[in-house]
Amino acid sequence: MTSRTPVSASAASPTVGTRLAVADDLLGLLRTTTTEPRPDEQLEALTLAVAADLPVLLWGEPGIGKTAALTQLADSLGLPLTTVIASVHEPSDFSGLPIVGDDPEVRGVPMAPPQWAVELVRAGRGLLFLDELSTATPAVQAALLRVVLERRVGALRLPPGVRIVAAANPRASAADGWELSPPLANRFVHLYWVHDREVVVRGLGGVWPRAELPRLDPERLPEAVALARRAVCGFLKARPTMIHRLPTTETRRGGAWPSPRSWETALTLLAFGTAASVSREVLALLVRGAVGDGPGLELLAHLDRMDLPDPESLLADPASAALPERGDLRQAALEAVVAAVGARPERERWEAGWAVLVRALETGAPDLLVAPATTLAALRRDDWELPESVERLAGVIGLARRADRSVGRATAPAAGAGRAAGARR
Repeated sequence: MTSRTPVSASAASPTVGTRLAVADDLLGLLRTTTTEPRPDEQLEALTLAVAADLPVLLWGEPGIGKTAALTQLADSLGLPLTTVIASVHEPSDFSGLPIVGDDPEVRGVPMAPPQWAVELVRAGRGLLFLDELSTATPAVQAALLRVVLERRVGALRLPPGVRIVAAANPRASAADGWELSPPLANRFVHLYWVHDREVVVRGLGGVWPRAELPRLDPERLPEAVALARRAVCGFLKARPTMIHRLPTTETRRGGAWPSPRSWETALTLLAFGTAASVSREVLALLVRGAVGDGPGLELLAHLDRMDLPDPESLLADPASAALPERGDLRQAALEAVVAAVGARPERERWEAGWAVLVRALETGAPDLLVAPATTLAALRRDDWELPESVERLAGVIGLARRADRSVGRATAPAAGAGRAAGARR
């Protein structure tokens, strides 16, 4: 009978180290993802601001993916990522720690920079990520002013290859949060980070959108700078009260608001956006992130008006008039034509105005013609005969007016019933 040597339980089962190695393999598979080129407006806005070398502040609720977006951005751009959590640092970590050396009365007392700043200078390039900015104390925020604006940390100046991006949670969501100080807030481009369902689902499946620097057209650079300067300067000449407007509430002071500094930022973003041919949506995110929602939208509206065709050119050649396709811009162009006729009312110009409206009827929606046609008709002098083109417009305008009256009659009983019900209550 053959005897068997008993095998211990520890020898028969994998060692703890082996089990951890298998666990690491599984974690490696879970963390292995790829990227793909995919339209993402907020990511495109972020990369354009980074390319423009402007400090960016990402606002978003905890867990929304701000840190992951920055990590992926650094990987895509090939930049080493340096993360500094502002709330766990002292002011001296940004302004420098005084070091007394030999003969301080002659040599002075140098401000020694922290290790992370020294490593960034040695690398010559990188992405400095200031995380949890809204939990930094006012003293730390004050020390960060020079880092963000002048790129100085103690006695060191960060090289041009270093870009600065910060992240913050709204005060209500931040642990022991502080409102951002107005001087620090006014140095950032504020982008509000939200999750996109499709991006999250596809990303959890292993494929995230790829962050790519904007492709600037070298031939458009002078044109882009000229357009940006003309737009911002023209807008501020028309709205001088918008040059500097400090918000009245503490919360709004911690966001984007207009100042000469932030208008310079908006001008830079407008030039970069034009040279890169970004979409209107991306440009709106950037401009509003620099000077605030209200001023930013007004600047974009001013920019649209700059692109409107010259009304005198339209009156000179109505048959080939090229009108904007977007409804609001088309309406503005037609109103400008009617205003030009009213400024110098002559029979030939009045008839040319009707010809422009006919051209608009041939190339776009007829409902936009009611208001300008009514105004143009009111400019008629007694000895001016109606041109034949008016007959082509009469049916369309009359139909639109009848539709408006029908809608009014349909909504009036409902409104009356609502008021009666409210009275009974």
